[in-house]
Amino acid sequence: MTETAAGPESGAARPVWEPAYIGVGSNLDHPGRRVVEAIDRLAGLPGSRLVGRSRLYDSAPVGFADQPPFVNAVAALVTRLSMLNLFAALRDLERQLGKTPPEVRFGPRLIDLDLLVYGQASLESDALVVPHPRLHERAFVLYPLSDIAPDLWLPGRGRVATLAATADGNGVSPVARENE
Repeated sequence: MTETAAGPESGAARPVWEPAYIGVGSNLDHPGRRVVEAIDRLAGLPGSRLVGRSRLYDSAPVGFADQPPFVNAVAALVTRLSMLNLFAALRDLERQLGKTPPEVRFGPRLIDLDLLVYGQASLESDALVVPHPRLHERAFVLYPLSDIAPDLWLPGRGRVATLAATADGNGVSPVARENE
């Protein structure tokens, strides 16, 4: 999937900058620090620029309740990477940051990077679904996404700010101190 646009001066094709939103979460070993470090490292992805970051949010675990609470945030990028190359770069960054597969589904983890939205693109494959399939129902993603992109339209779901306002935010709150 290579997208190009004709440059008005050169007449040559050039890669298109696409907006992308990345969900970042952790609940082990100083999760606030881990989330901040991951967002800082997103700024170094090739062909990409970090253009926004949300506040950090404490959130109760979803699915598997017997684990520490999470710290979550959302980062905004513009990128020249294709959706699949960005996804691969996120998986690689997770490995660099020490992620190993959780022992149980939705279990504790050092870091989690989820590609939430990539421009207006949609994709459904075994490895990746974009927009993220449960984005519209998760306050721990909608609240931070609303911090940086309240007017973002999620196809078939609605505007982020509207979805955040109607989400069940029980157990989700801004972090008091970000470096814990």
